[in-house]
Amino acid sequence: MILKNKKVLVTGADGFIGSHLVERLLEEGASVRALVFYNAFNSWGWLDSLSREKKDAIEVICGDIRDPSCVAGVMKGMDLVFHLAALIGIPFSYQAPDSYLETNVKGTLHVLQAARQAGTSRVLVTSTSEVYGTAKYVPMDEEHPRQPQSPYSATKIAADCLAESFRRSFDLPVTIVRPFNTYGPRQSARAIIPTIITQLLAGRDEIRLGSLHPTRDLVFVSDTVAGFLDIVRSDQTLGIDLNIATGTEISMETLAASLIRIIRPEARVVLDPDRLRPGKSEVERLLGDPGRLQTLTGWKPRHNLEAGLKATVAWFREPAHLNHYKPDLFNR
Repeated sequence: MILKNKKVLVTGADGFIGSHLVERLLEEGASVRALVFYNAFNSWGWLDSLSREKKDAIEVICGDIRDPSCVAGVMKGMDLVFHLAALIGIPFSYQAPDSYLETNVKGTLHVLQAARQAGTSRVLVTSTSEVYGTAKYVPMDEEHPRQPQSPYSATKIAADCLAESFRRSFDLPVTIVRPFNTYGPRQSARAIIPTIITQLLAGRDEIRLGSLHPTRDLVFVSDTVAGFLDIVRSDQTLGIDLNIATGTEISMETLAASLIRIIRPEARVVLDPDRLRPGKSEVERLLGDPGRLQTLTGWKPRHNLEAGLKATVAWFREPAHLNHYKPDLFNR
């Protein structure tokens, strides 16, 4: 699919990956409708940080993915939809699982129903590597068993299953996109990289973290967005699941040491018990296999981890960006 002049809906456009995706779609010449979460502050999330020219080019609609009539309304006339709206913080899912069910499962159902009714030609549903749980084998391809190790991952597995059911039951042209651990500018403090960076830039000598032994496959945000666009451009990606991963892994201990070396070499890590997941809920190892995506689209990550971390740190060093974060608080 050629994106120029296509009418594209992005749900969760106010978030980390969503805002970057909106920017790239504008560069591709798409006509973008952005669904952002309604709030009394009239905030558009990270879309507010875009230039006036870019904001003027977006049709922003404040609404709620949990409301089926809202979703049906914003879907009308759209050629394709990138569905990213979700609750994503794993620790908070232990405290408020009902809200994850309403947003991640019912919200996805609303998108699928609205896309079916509107005759939308492509639907990309955003999954997560967390659906795989701790690796049973590596690298983890799209056939890896799904293991719900947190309420969050359970709701994302359910959303994936709904998408698959609409694909089989109604021939809805759904592709499930499964990014591994995306990082970069604008990421929320509930993720480990912003947590480390903001504590270091606040001048802390002791960086409070949870488990350090788990490993993750880290993908820079612009590479994740490029994967989304490569997927939608190809007809061969219709009706399948696709990982976006680098095929490399790093432990959280090594990651923390790398960021300390870049920002504040005298700092050290201390264990914060409040940041530990329940033992059986911790995902010990995530290492993705990007082979299917690379074969079908030619996608490859353009940023190695060192370059991606330096770009992320540089963004956070800007006071206007750092002021969005509260390093003294544990963001669940």
